[in-house]
Amino acid sequence: MAKRIESLKIIENKRLNNEYFILELFSDTRIPEMKPGQFAQIKVEGSPETFLRRPISIHDINPGRNTVKFLIQIAGKGTETLSRLKKGDSLDVIYPLGNSFTQPAKGKKTLLAGGGCGIAPLLYMARYLRENGFSPDILLGFRNKERILEYDEYEKLGKVFLTTEDGSMGEKGFLTDHPVLKSENYDIVYCCGPDPMMKAVAAFCRKKSIECEVSLERLMGCGIGVCLCCVVETVNGNLCTCTEGPVFNIKDLKW
Repeated sequence: MAKRIESLKIIENKRLNNEYFILELFSDTRIPEMKPGQFAQIKVEGSPETFLRRPISIHDINPGRNTVKFLIQIAGKGTETLSRLKKGDSLDVIYPLGNSFTQPAKGKKTLLAGGGCGIAPLLYMARYLRENGFSPDILLGFRNKERILEYDEYEKLGKVFLTTEDGSMGEKGFLTDHPVLKSENYDIVYCCGPDPMMKAVAAFCRKKSIECEVSLERLMGCGIGVCLCCVVETVNGNLCTCTEGPVFNIKDLKW
């Protein structure tokens, strides 16, 4: 799949709350083929202390409009600078990078499980599954109702189940505490979020003999396998998350 370095124009900066925002970017040319789970390396201009590009998951795409969306958490000076961008500004982007989630076999019952900003790659995956004849269930976990992101958008694409740690909306507890995991028989789970959450989901899937793919979140300097700062330990040796991932089958990880 061809990669591009391209200057994309911002057509919307949508603030979700004081911590998260969505950038929708437009290309003057036809956007490249992108698959769920892939990411981009975004250059941060106007931030003298931000030397490296930021790896951001592809949140959603609209080929008809030549647009791509990124759901971003403000976690430092680089992403804070991105949050101040306005309609009409441009971003230097390398995309699409990495591998993708696999498409399940016909008739398989699928679950998308995401926590916090880890829900980012799952919206496009839900759309992709829907467009290919699947009806995914979607399990989302957040700290509280104030931190819930994009609920209405996910609800358009599948049946949504919700957990909050304080019980302010949905089931109280962690994502793996939701009763849907015990009441439904899933064939495959696609997961993204903090490592402890993904490891808990992986442990549940191993116990139940359920196929599971996780999208790892790692610091990345280059995004093309040169700097080696995103290496992860697997049964096949140490692999770069940016080129061999970010999506891995849990069978391949030393968790």
